[in-house]
Amino acid sequence: MQAGELSALFQAKTVFLMEGALGERLKAEYGLAIDGPVAMASLVRQEAGRRALAALWREYLAMAQQAGLPFLATTPTRRANKERMVAAGYGEELLEENVAFLKEVLKGSTVPAFAGALMGCKGDAYTGEGALTEEEAYEFHFWAAQGFFHAGAAFLYAGILPTLPEAKGMARAMAQTGLPYFLSFTIVPEGTLVDGTPIAEAIRAIDALPGPKPLGYFSNCVHPQVVAMAYRAPCNRGRQEMKRFVGVQANATLARLSDLEGENRPAPTDPKKWAQQMAELFGTFQVFGGCCGTDGTYMRELAMRLSAKRQKQQQSSES
Repeated sequence: MQAGELSALFQAKTVFLMEGALGERLKAEYGLAIDGPVAMASLVRQEAGRRALAALWREYLAMAQQAGLPFLATTPTRRANKERMVAAGYGEELLEENVAFLKEVLKGSTVPAFAGALMGCKGDAYTGEGALTEEEAYEFHFWAAQGFFHAGAAFLYAGILPTLPEAKGMARAMAQTGLPYFLSFTIVPEGTLVDGTPIAEAIRAIDALPGPKPLGYFSNCVHPQVVAMAYRAPCNRGRQEMKRFVGVQANATLARLSDLEGENRPAPTDPKKWAQQMAELFGTFQVFGGCCGTDGTYMRELAMRLSAKRQKQQQSSES
């Protein structure tokens, strides 16, 4: 039911609010260590972790409810692939616990709220180092995709994908579940993935694969200014495939990928300005969320602007 509802809303060009930052806030505001082999995925087995995750998700959900926007959230499982899980002594039940906990947090929402499952590439999401071939990726990611399907996730979401071959293999594994799914690329201002593939070309190649296509394509861990530049880049301009590039989870800072995990990040964009830059993508993009540096202040500003844009759009269509 939820998967079908999500697909229907998305195909109707509905605008969604997605969650903002989790990892940075869990460390900075709650003092939680998330640097283990499966990163945040094990927090559901800690009382402090469960309280912190629930508080952040409920904060973001409240913004969506106030704005009257459907809400997307994902389990903190980007590093919970089979290799890491087995090495750390975890089994598929940890995936089930993450999905069940997120679904419980979202229960009772006054707007449609969907508990998705986050997957990630095997190697470095910012450089592409250690990326898999298409066939390797299909075999590597099939286990997690199936695990999340059996756990009852409403959708699958592959985040910060730097290379086309691994993205293709992940798409094939995700499509096998029959669940709605999204792919989110690691992009640069020139309009390409980190491996140099133009966004439009990556979309074309993945859409040509057999099986169900992604509901849409996103970018995350990137500033909205970079997204706008990449969308307008010569390699993508005028390409029909770009109509499928419809979501962003944006960083607060206009940092280079190489600086995101260091101490050389430039100062974050003011929340009001950041939210305005995001809102300027309204009409082209459908899904808006936050990534590095985006706390409740950023997301609240964003939700307000999206709500105002949607109301104006509705009034225009009725007149």
